[in-house]
Amino acid sequence: MAARKKKAAKKRKAKKAAPDGDLLRGRFAGGIHPALDRINRSFEVDQRMWPQDIAGSIAHATMLGAQGIVTKAAARRMVRGLQAVAAEFADGSFRATPADEDIHMAVERRLTELIGADGARLHTGRSRNDQVATDLRLYLASASESIVTWVRQVQRALLALAARDGELILPFYTHLQRAQPVVLGHVLLAYIEMLERDLAAAHYELDECPLGAGAGAGTSLPIDRRLTARLLGFKRPSPNSLEAVSSRADAARLVGGFAALAVTLSRVGGDLVLWSSREFGFVRLGDAVSTGSSIMPQKRNPDGAELLRAKATRVTGALQRLYEVQRGLPMGYFKDLQEDKTALFEAEDALEEMLEVAEAMLQNITFDGDRMRAAVDEPLGFMLATEAADFLVRKGVPFREAHEAVGALVREAEAQGVGLDGLALERFKAAHGKFDRSVFGVLTADGAVRARRALGGPSPANVRRQVSRWAKRLGVEA
Repeated sequence: MAARKKKAAKKRKAKKAAPDGDLLRGRFAGGIHPALDRINRSFEVDQRMWPQDIAGSIAHATMLGAQGIVTKAAARRMVRGLQAVAAEFADGSFRATPADEDIHMAVERRLTELIGADGARLHTGRSRNDQVATDLRLYLASASESIVTWVRQVQRALLALAARDGELILPFYTHLQRAQPVVLGHVLLAYIEMLERDLAAAHYELDECPLGAGAGAGTSLPIDRRLTARLLGFKRPSPNSLEAVSSRADAARLVGGFAALAVTLSRVGGDLVLWSSREFGFVRLGDAVSTGSSIMPQKRNPDGAELLRAKATRVTGALQRLYEVQRGLPMGYFKDLQEDKTALFEAEDALEEMLEVAEAMLQNITFDGDRMRAAVDEPLGFMLATEAADFLVRKGVPFREAHEAVGALVREAEAQGVGLDGLALERFKAAHGKFDRSVFGVLTADGAVRARRALGGPSPANVRRQVSRWAKRLGVEA
């Protein structure tokens, strides 16, 4: 009986309309249906934008006072009240109410509680549409700065490894087959370069300020959009009020940069998974960044590296959602756009997790130079075949002719179960008359990497120069 009463009471509560105090219900009779209220509400998601919302509101209130739309005294009270609300958010004392549909309504509601009727003047000359768009762009700039800091830390971790172990020789791979010898520093620097290119796409500047675009048609009040743009750090007001509130292109572009970073980090993870396996044995991840098995006591799993691969899908998926939520929308503002922040925040959070674990792994890693060198020196890998072909090219032989001659040598060496340097000089001469005894001098891994001195190549000298260049750029000692 008690259980049935409890269930009935819960059902009655669910059917009850949303609480009074909703600032947007003046046109409607009665409260909002609880189902619509739940799906419409976004405070739990967008409350993290409180610094941007309050900054935008302070700029707007300042402008209203400067333009005489409200009295200067009222503007000052609004600014002081908004600063008090910001302090509550900062120290954790802010308390949301059931009437707070989103961060914007929560701030306005609390401001009105603190300063009275002047709080209700804050929304003069603006809409939630331009307010949300402005908050979003301010947030994009903040998120971009945060990601830059994290990426720089990962780049510094990669650079430290390149400086420490950069001259160790290992294979690079094509089609996951051993290709040619390179030095480790060249591989690590490649990831630094890739992250830098991605970072350019994840850079966001405050160009056009939407504040003042209203719901999409601006306002008839004598606002000063240049003032609010300047106060908020934007270069200029947005030139088209409809575009300002209708587009989420800025968010999509930034998350596109986040997705590029995530994909690069997933490739770092892919290398670490392979290299830490017994089959490769190139690296050993430290205990703090390794995990075990629930059943196999011997296991040492690279879970962090694997999750770099998997978490990247959260970021790329968020980017897809940002595009999809805009696809097919008519011009104007629609509630669909509320979903932009869920995608943005998920991409940002996942990427920060990835960057943090990538840095941790790179700071807790040991390279096995002997295992890497053994993979290069393994005779039947024939990793120095290109050196033999280049030997002929330097003697004036066309490359395709040299390629064919060395291919024949590889077939013969493979049949004999030896490396190229295990063949007799006569076999070289039979393959091509330009071969002589000095060919054996180029069939060494050390000589091969030293010879790759062309700009961008993996010679140790090139790597040392690039380490020095990046050390200056990243503000660390080489």
